Amino acid sequence: MQSKDALITALLEEIVQRKNYLPENFINSIYFGGGTPSLFSGKEIHEIYRKIQENYVVSFIAEWTIEVNPDDVTDELLERYVKMGVNRLSIGIQSFHDSELQFMNRAHNAKQAKACVQLAKKHGLHKISVDLIYGVPGSSLPSWKENLDQFLELDVDHLSAYNLTLEEKTAYHHLVKQGKAAAPDQDLCADQFSYLMEFAKQNKFEHYEISNFARNGMLAIHNTNYWKEKNFIGFGPGAHSFNGSSRQWNVSNNQKYIKALNEGLEYFESEVLDTISSYNEYIMTSLRTQWGVQKKRLKEFAFEDHFQGIASLYIEQKKLVETAH
Repeated sequence: MQSKDALITALLEEIVQRKNYLPENFINSIYFGGGTPSLFSGKEIHEIYRKIQENYVVSFIAEWTIEVNPDDVTDELLERYVKMGVNRLSIGIQSFHDSELQFMNRAHNAKQAKACVQLAKKHGLHKISVDLIYGVPGSSLPSWKENLDQFLELDVDHLSAYNLTLEEKTAYHHLVKQGKAAAPDQDLCADQFSYLMEFAKQNKFEHYEISNFARNGMLAIHNTNYWKEKNFIGFGPGAHSFNGSSRQWNVSNNQKYIKALNEGLEYFESEVLDTISSYNEYIMTSLRTQWGVQKKRLKEFAFEDHFQGIASLYIEQKKLVETAH
């Protein structure tokens, strides 16, 4: 496929160009995601990984994750992944109900979803995360409970559960505007999320971030880096990066990205974070997690009094909890 070859060429060029972006050029986790990375062959992914090895310090990869769709997974693909060192899969199952999968325009069915997990385990990939979506029009609290029961039967240790959202300029948004589809029912979404939290607690899953649950210590290392202010670098269309002092985000259009890399043009926007921006980001990301906002970190920003003044109202309303740490 010509466009895929052009994208890989541009991606390899970006990897080389950005080798001084991170402090000490050090990488300890890799995540192949966004779009459908499983459409890349094992050989193509290995070529990308080799380019990263050549240009960055990759001494120890604690976690190498690849996103996959159930209908793309084969024995051959998994064999290649394991040989390269991939040790975690993030599987976009979304639902175990065929009617919901059809509504979301997914290419796989529930049978393929279950088979995919079993096949991954067969190849020794036991660090698996399953993605599910709640709030799907036509779903109910009982149907969501069935989804979670099906997930539990797969015996995997990580769940990412996301609320279906109505985003502008999407096919779903267009259908809702035309009256051909229903918008998510917010009351149902709240009920399904409440049940999700109770389900996680009963089955010993740690609710460590709003949408993420893990048991047996299997937190996603790579994504947790975002919420803990760790540095990360992203390559490809729409990818974001953070090096402690600035953020960078690439143009999201594939053709514009390829053209810019080919012609030596700018393919990204960036911003240097001042103290206030860094403080706001810290609050926003930290309140998503079980670790919360750390008072020691607030002192470093010199905004402890500012935060405490705003937080006190929510503490009184029991919407925030204050601890000694």
